[in-house]
Amino acid sequence: MKKIMVATDFSERSDRALRRATLLARQHGASMTLFHVVNDDQPRRTVEADREQAETLLRQMGATLRDVDGVDCETLLTVAVPLVGIPQAVEEAAPDLLVIGPHRRQMLKDIFVGTTAEWTIRSARCPVLMVNALPTGDYRHVMQTTDLSDASRAALERFATLGLSGSHRTSLLYVFDAPALRLAFSHSMPKNERAQYLADEQAEATRKLAAFLQTARFGGVAPMVRHEATTAPHEILDAADQEKADLIVMSTQGQSGLAKLFIGSVTEQVLRMSPVDVLAIPPLRTG
Repeated sequence: MKKIMVATDFSERSDRALRRATLLARQHGASMTLFHVVNDDQPRRTVEADREQAETLLRQMGATLRDVDGVDCETLLTVAVPLVGIPQAVEEAAPDLLVIGPHRRQMLKDIFVGTTAEWTIRSARCPVLMVNALPTGDYRHVMQTTDLSDASRAALERFATLGLSGSHRTSLLYVFDAPALRLAFSHSMPKNERAQYLADEQAEATRKLAAFLQTARFGGVAPMVRHEATTAPHEILDAADQEKADLIVMSTQGQSGLAKLFIGSVTEQVLRMSPVDVLAIPPLRTG
C-alpha cells in the first residue's frame, strides 16, 4: 500500500478517518492525499466563502501531517456536488485505499450511507475503509467474511495485497444457512433431530470453508462458521463482538454477481450498524 486518500468534511467523524489513515500511512510508509469537496449547489457567495475556509483548513492540516506526523501529504480541494466530486477525485487520484469517516446515524434517515458514502463505495475502484471506532493503535483482530463466491475470493486476495492482515489475529467467517429450519413445519421437528440437522449443516459449512481456503491465494487465517439464525448482518456483527474483532472485511460483490451495496444488502447493513471499522472491497475492474 503506497497511496492513501482521506475524505474530510472537518467534522469529528472525519477526524477518526484522518487519525486511522495517519496510523496506516506511518505503518506502511505510504503517502497521503487529504481532500475536501465544497458543495457548489448553493449561492455563489457561500461557495466562495466555504472554499476559502476549506483551503485554509486543508493547508493547516497538511502541514501538521508533514511536520508533526512525518507523513508525506498533499491536499486536494474540489468544488462540485459531493455525490459527483468525491468519486471523481478518487478516480483521478487512483489510491490504494480510500478512508472515510462513519456515517451519521439518524432515526428517520441515514443521510451519509444513503447518499454520498453509498455511492462512493459502490463506484470506487479501490477498497474503502469506513472508520467507525476511535483509532487507538494497529488492528488486533481482522475478521474477514466470505460467501464462498469467486467474487469474495478475489476480494480477499485483493485485501491480502494491502498488508492490513499483519494483525495479532486474522479470521475468516462464513455464515451458513440451514434451510430446513426456515420451513413452516420446522417447529414440529423433534429437538434432537433439529440439533443433528444443524450439526450436519455446520459440518458441511466447515468442509466448504476449508475447501475455499485451499483454493484461495492467502493463508494464515483462522476459519469460523456461524449459523444464520437471524440475519447475515446480525450474525457478522455478533461474531465480531464476541471475537473482539476491530476490523470487518467485506466484498461489495457477492453470489449474485452484481454490485450489492444497496439498501438491504449484507455489506450495506453491516456498514450502517457496525461499531467497528469496516473495509469494503470492490472487484477489480479493467479498462
